Amino acid sequence: MDDFLDSLYPEITLETDDIVMSIAVKKDYSQIKDLDKRKEEFFNDLNDFIRQFSETPESDDFMKYFDD
Repeated sequence: MDDFLDSLYPEITLETDDIVMSIAVKKDYSQIKDLDKRKEEFFNDLNDFIRQFSETPESDDFMKYFDD
């Protein structure tokens, strides 16, 4: 059932020279009719997500991957 629910979320993969990130978006942005405002809301949410993750123990554990 989880696989079915996961397929309902739009996904995007972002890639730079340094990072590949796959994102599944659970929030419904369709209520925001203005495209610029919708993008602003999405990027604010994305920035909040990154900021929150950076403050978690999981982010420390992830960065420890690069320790010798």
